[in-house]
Amino acid sequence: MKKTSVYLNETHVERLRKLSEREGRSQADIIRDALDAYETARRPDRRFALTASGEGDGRSAADISEEELLEGFGT
Repeated sequence: MKKTSVYLNETHVERLRKLSEREGRSQADIIRDALDAYETARRPDRRFALTASGEGDGRSAADISEEELLEGFGT
């Protein structure tokens, strides 16, 4: 691990102190967990291939005729 400094206002210092005391964990451990949670919450959903896969009438593009797929194009 590498040591770093973080500047916090008095409110954050007190909140961190109380969390550390209440959970019996170091302040550094709480900050590391908070950083991990922050990053995870902002990570895009990589399950996009499954998004809405259960929706629709059950047909796939392979089940639709070429004429129906091209309907409206070039008109």
